[in-house]
Amino acid sequence: MRLLKRIALVLLALILIFVAHVVISTGFFRSIKPQFDGRILQKIALPGAEDIMVSRMDSFAIISSTNRQGFPKSEKEKGGLFLIDLKQEPPFVPIPLTNTFKEDFAPHGISWFKKDSTYQLHAISHTSEGHTIEVFELLEQNLKHIETIKHSTLISPNDLVSVDEKRFYFTNDHAYEKGVGRLMEDYGGLGVSNVIYFDGTNFKEVAKGISYANGINIDRKRNLLFVASPRKFQVKVYSINTDGTLAFVENIDCGTGVDNIEFDEDGNLWIGCHPNLLRFSAYAKGNKKTTPSEIIKIDYRRKGDYSIEQIYMEDGNEMSGSTVAATFDKLIFVGNVMDDAFLVLERNP
Repeated sequence: MRLLKRIALVLLALILIFVAHVVISTGFFRSIKPQFDGRILQKIALPGAEDIMVSRMDSFAIISSTNRQGFPKSEKEKGGLFLIDLKQEPPFVPIPLTNTFKEDFAPHGISWFKKDSTYQLHAISHTSEGHTIEVFELLEQNLKHIETIKHSTLISPNDLVSVDEKRFYFTNDHAYEKGVGRLMEDYGGLGVSNVIYFDGTNFKEVAKGISYANGINIDRKRNLLFVASPRKFQVKVYSINTDGTLAFVENIDCGTGVDNIEFDEDGNLWIGCHPNLLRFSAYAKGNKKTTPSEIIKIDYRRKGDYSIEQIYMEDGNEMSGSTVAATFDKLIFVGNVMDDAFLVLERNP
């Protein structure tokens, strides 16, 4: 009997330790103090504008929008790609680009590579038939579908970054679709997700052991690749080898659930974040009406030399579940996972 009591006490202690780890490591006790040096210029009614890219050279933005109902999915999701002409004065009006594309299209992460006057655009899509990467050609405001890429390494693709017209990296945010493995990834922080490199012919795992690999982007000038790990509140930094493989450099501790990564004109990283992951999880499942939004900027100079600045924080009443922050002059386009509108912020001079 005493042995059973000891075993029960040990199990109880382990459960309490696990619960404490989950609560602390997901930012549950973090205070949310609204902060932004600027104003909300516009709310644009597009659902789930999860990823946004801005071309400063040609003055436009592309938005990946999907009407997500919650997690796990209870019905087929539907979405599209939209363009905003930044040469026009606000209020901005999104222009649909894929309304004649196939019905089963739910875009997630997007990226592009510009060659001459044409943009080769890659978009991750989650469909009823599985995960795909859709390849498009964008010329001015005309989008043409080029091909659909399918592969067994597309396990749970989240975001991608184009290297050129053919090559790209993408993240799998999970290794397990369900069961205990999925539970340990989400709540225990189990690091088993990865980064895959496609060289135009072959797919290769180039980074692994990541806890919820999410946003990904390349600093081409310094030949660095950045990967967001929201479950660990980190951005992972890698140098890129000539064959496309990666060499780990360091982790940037961000103190928040980092999502998609964009760059400003000075090379700083701008990231949409989830400061309270448990709250976000409850929101995504429909158990909470709101969840906080946060934007941070990282000035990364070299290994061990960087600074982090909080740009925006809000409790979720203006927009819940921020995922991306893309800048254009004084403007910041802030997308989300499943809110019905995204924000255009204007910074003070």
